[in-house]
Amino acid sequence: MKMKLFHRSIALLLCVVLSTSLYASSGRTPLRVENGVIASASLTASEVGVEIMKKGGNAMDATIATAFALAVTWPTAGNIGGGGFLVYHGEDGHATTFDFREKAPLAASERMYLGMDGQVVNNANHRGLLSVGVPGTVAGLYKAHQELGSLPWADLVAPAVALARDGIPITYALYSGFRQNQSFWDEYPTSARVFLKADGSPYELGDTWVQPDLAATLELIQMHGHDGFYRGENAKRLADFMAANGGIITEEDLARYEAVEREPIRGTYRGYEIISMPPPSSGGVALVEMLNILEGFDLAAAGHNSAQYLHLLTEAMRRAYADRAEHLGDPDFNESMPLDHLLDKDYAARLRATIDPNRASVSDEREFANIYESEDTTHFSVVDKDGNMVSLTYTLENAYGSRIVAEGGGYLLNNEMGDFNAVPGVTNRTGQIGTPPNLIAPEKRMLSSMSPTIVAQDGKPLMAVGSPGGRTIINTTMQLILNVIDHGMNIAEAMEAGRIHHQWLPDFTSMEERSFSPDTIRLYEAMGHETRVRGRQGSAMGVYHDRENGLFLGGADSRVGDSGAAGY
Repeated sequence: MKMKLFHRSIALLLCVVLSTSLYASSGRTPLRVENGVIASASLTASEVGVEIMKKGGNAMDATIATAFALAVTWPTAGNIGGGGFLVYHGEDGHATTFDFREKAPLAASERMYLGMDGQVVNNANHRGLLSVGVPGTVAGLYKAHQELGSLPWADLVAPAVALARDGIPITYALYSGFRQNQSFWDEYPTSARVFLKADGSPYELGDTWVQPDLAATLELIQMHGHDGFYRGENAKRLADFMAANGGIITEEDLARYEAVEREPIRGTYRGYEIISMPPPSSGGVALVEMLNILEGFDLAAAGHNSAQYLHLLTEAMRRAYADRAEHLGDPDFNESMPLDHLLDKDYAARLRATIDPNRASVSDEREFANIYESEDTTHFSVVDKDGNMVSLTYTLENAYGSRIVAEGGGYLLNNEMGDFNAVPGVTNRTGQIGTPPNLIAPEKRMLSSMSPTIVAQDGKPLMAVGSPGGRTIINTTMQLILNVIDHGMNIAEAMEAGRIHHQWLPDFTSMEERSFSPDTIRLYEAMGHETRVRGRQGSAMGVYHDRENGLFLGGADSRVGDSGAAGY
């Protein structure tokens, strides 16, 4: 009874205090505040994190509360059944990262998805329970709290419990997402019980969506921390569900999972410091490699999103993505990754010398391409009143992951096993690769493009940026940084600007629709580039410390309907 009263009081408190926060929906004008700001795909979740900061919490406390809130309010990618990466940079100069990428189960094997013809059977690495990796989110948030949190763990999970138990309104983003996945809810009864009404009908705009099973799971996590998810009631329930439905994750898989604190990837660009994720994220290495190449060009003089500028970006992308696929994977399984070489500015100079300023290179199919990676991830950025920053990206892989809700747990399971190279030795122009560093092995973390990044100046964090977008994440993050450093944009303008993507193979450049003039595209194509128009590329979230004016700025990308920056 006391616990229920506690949750009701938390919900009432949220309704009262959140209204006193400053917030801004997406747009080119950043939110400017004096005490701290959060930008995420869900304004409600951003406000939850701000309330934690008002109670004296630091950037890490606010990050943890926001991440759990997103598991309730943004189920397309916010999660406790997936995984991701976190970059921290304190005002005192301390920087570190936390790797909570999912792992392959102990029963996984290199050729587990292949039929007699050597090809993947029925898309099994992306569909069904065999596609689920051992989740890492709860372990990562708990480890980050143990290292850098200040408020009690239970206080940080409490707002998410209240949101799940008392309900949230169905926004248009939720309404449309639920409708688009109707066929999956019909296929999986455990999912239908969460994403459809009790009578089986779909939710309508403005309905209240209550998630009692998720609230109960979050309560276990609230009370028992790491072990609330990886041991005991939840672990047994998940393992039993797997065993009954053809999955291979066991209680032992869950009990063995641990997040890892890792040294960041570090680089410099025009005097700024770049702090990003190391492998198994490929983001930091590829990002620094591209920035090293581009540092030798006058990008400001080329002009933002001019044909010449886009050409130079494309050629840097082409080279870094080839290196990404050839060399990078889980560091616990690939001890000889040449990271120092890939990050070396002399190596970048040699690559730069191979770029014809007026003509596109050709991507050779005998080289390497990027793996499949879904674009449905989410990113958020945090800065507290003391200037400490967090950049966090996490995911379920596809939108709503596997679309399978764990029996009785109320949370969606990921389908991250599809990020491994499923067909050993096969690399082709369609983008399939079979290089050794990212082949499936028990307890191995799959390679990722997630690129949470912090830019610092004189040892102090300046801005935190990142984006969802699968294979496009690294390129989106790079363009955000260039928009601010080379083109003088504020953090919100940097989020909104049009973006491109090239990944070595397939050999074409995707360009966001209605973002580039026909004349620019014609000049770019005349250099030998093939182009394709696409919809939105990512949905970036960033924060910036304006030290000159003593303000914190937040920018939330308008490409996501529920997004918003909140601060006070």
